[in-house]
Amino acid sequence: MINKQNLWFLTLFSLILVLSVYYITMPNDLLLNDSNNKVVTKKSKDASVKETSSLIAMRVSLEEERQEKMVNLQEKLTDDKATTDEKNNAYEQLKYLNQLQGEEENLEKQIKEKLELDSFVKIDNKNIEVVAIKEKHDSSIANNIMRLVQSNYEDKMYITVTFKKS
Repeated sequence: MINKQNLWFLTLFSLILVLSVYYITMPNDLLLNDSNNKVVTKKSKDASVKETSSLIAMRVSLEEERQEKMVNLQEKLTDDKATTDEKNNAYEQLKYLNQLQGEEENLEKQIKEKLELDSFVKIDNKNIEVVAIKEKHDSSIANNIMRLVQSNYEDKMYITVTFKKS
């Protein structure tokens, strides 16, 4: 049985973990908008990266959705009426959501580095949705994205690639 001290420790630890992930994924220059509000620039050490507002909107939407799930799971962790199994399940789901976010960021980084494309990645069980910014739809690039993403997993993943104009 989890006593109150351990429960508080788990709650605070998960809160710190969530805030750490949020802080690490936060853009450096907090999304500097240009006059048209279409392109956002983030400065990095080597080059400047431009992302369209549609990618940012997708990321914000996904983060809000996940944040809501995490808040519900954290409430379940602190609920006195919840059973130990329910609390363990909530904790495992929190860990899984944090792991998913890390995997998505890793895939986006790989696509950027190896294929030089800005992208958005969403993982849902064995389904992976990739949205790449490219003016022209290109099946060879889509195949390269699918191969790159699949190379990170041993199991067969169902990968969807769509292209959006910048």
